[in-house]
Amino acid sequence: MSGGLDEAFRGSYFSTNKYIFKDRRITPENITKLKENEIFVFGSNTEGRHGKGAAKTSLKWGAIYGQGFGIQGQTYAIPTKNGNFKVLPINEIKPYVDNFIDYAGENQDKIFLVTEIGTGLAGLKHENIAPLFKNAKFLINVYLPEKFWKYII
Repeated sequence: MSGGLDEAFRGSYFSTNKYIFKDRRITPENITKLKENEIFVFGSNTEGRHGKGAAKTSLKWGAIYGQGFGIQGQTYAIPTKNGNFKVLPINEIKPYVDNFIDYAGENQDKIFLVTEIGTGLAGLKHENIAPLFKNAKFLINVYLPEKFWKYII
């Protein structure tokens, strides 16, 4: 861990923001535009073939076809499928989510709007994917889907 999240776990963050995660930051259900400092966080495949769902929507905000992970324009891709469009096991998705949380902690000037990653075309259940974002609840610049919150509080 690094940046803001590392500080959060060491305690300096909680000295002034002890209960900030109770103020749930909820991603809008249908994102049609982004402000200059907002980042659309979506589920991808490892090959970056952004052809359907939120991945396809991400193309209008700078997602790069062929890039399956990380920051791309005003988007951030988290793979939930492999290059053959097979759903990744949760333990293989987790490192991508952890990298995202570290990135969000280091870029607190940006607002990250996390979509319901993995629960659409990948078919994962909210109760399985949401806990991966548990540490994101400590970052005031990360908004999560309402359906994720009940599994991480």
